[in-house]
Amino acid sequence: MTPRDIASYVFLALVWGMSFVVMDNNIRAFGWAGAVAFRSFIAAGTLLLVARAIGRRLDFSFGIFPLFVLGATTVALQLGLLCYGLPHIGTAMSAILVATIPLFTMLIAALWRVEPIRLGGLAGIVLGAAGIVLLVGFPARPVTPQFLIGCAATLGSTLSAAFGSVYAGRRLAGAGTWEITIGAFLFGGLLSLPLLAFVPVPGPPAPLDIGTLLIAGVVMSAITYVIFYRLIASIGPTRAISVEFGVTAVAVTIGTLLLDEPLSLPQVAGGVVIGVGCALVLGVIRLGRTQAVVEHPGA
Repeated sequence: MTPRDIASYVFLALVWGMSFVVMDNNIRAFGWAGAVAFRSFIAAGTLLLVARAIGRRLDFSFGIFPLFVLGATTVALQLGLLCYGLPHIGTAMSAILVATIPLFTMLIAALWRVEPIRLGGLAGIVLGAAGIVLLVGFPARPVTPQFLIGCAATLGSTLSAAFGSVYAGRRLAGAGTWEITIGAFLFGGLLSLPLLAFVPVPGPPAPLDIGTLLIAGVVMSAITYVIFYRLIASIGPTRAISVEFGVTAVAVTIGTLLLDEPLSLPQVAGGVVIGVGCALVLGVIRLGRTQAVVEHPGA
């Protein structure tokens, strides 16, 4: 990776890691549907206004349908399911499950024939599955239907994120990152907005709530997703999505040390096992002569 790629990687890990706390506040203030819809419109609107202000020419000639798919997967489903599940399982648990995204990315990339599953990848997927069992089967809090639903929703979020990252790398390799981000959040917001009829905003938001929503939309969505889609184009979807390792580390640290969220020893072990599994998938840890995979996003 180039120095620019490394800087982008570290920035994404820090900002997205801290975003779990901001997201938790947004959910309480606006409901999980409102948190996704309003955040999405703020992100898309911010980039449109900035593009107009600096005279940046936006080119959407690659079509609308890919943006619809990306908005449905990486915004409406990913953020929606994550926001739905987070209150049921907590910040730290959500962050550890989010670390499974590279495992699903490897599976989807193999099914799509972007890259084959090598020995290390297969071992990583097996370890990842074992880690999920430890996380869900041995929690620090009682296993309730709400807890299991929260885990299922969060895993659905990771699957959606994995599909979206591979899709973006394969179908939108030649598109501008601004255009991708604007389109994804615009469609994600439009798809999430009708859910407000079923999950209304709890009440009038306080100034602090509006402030955290703006932070989520401008900093943690508009800016970060432009950087993330550029990173996908630069280093490939699987390597780019490995930033979730850093995201998980930051979020778990905040959840356990600052928010005093409980994690059992088996869950900690499960997080470590998932981390090792993802490292095998990404080629950070190699088995035998297995070589790290270099993706070709436009393939």
